[in-house]
Amino acid sequence: MAAKICIAIRSFGRPLTENINWGLPPYTRKIALPESRVLYTVLRSPHVDKKSREQFEMNVKKQFLVINTETHELQKKFFWLKRQRIFGAQYELQFSCKTRLDKEKLQKLL
Repeated sequence: MAAKICIAIRSFGRPLTENINWGLPPYTRKIALPESRVLYTVLRSPHVDKKSREQFEMNVKKQFLVINTETHELQKKFFWLKRQRIFGAQYELQFSCKTRLDKEKLQKLL
């Protein structure tokens, strides 16, 4: 049986290439998602000098990783992923497995 591990990573500070230096298998697919930039403008002084403003920006870089494994290796890969540290990033794990149903069982269900 085949299993697929999907990892969605969102980085706020440094580029993702610096964050992902842990040993990924060579058959890992890396899919780059679009970056987003949010700009905030704040008045420096609320009473005087309205033209004096300060701007802050937040860049969010996203990447999607797909790792194909066997189901008997799934638990080992999950604990390996839990031990990895991705500093300055959030990540979300998704697992999906394909199974085979017998034709007789499938006919009984329908």
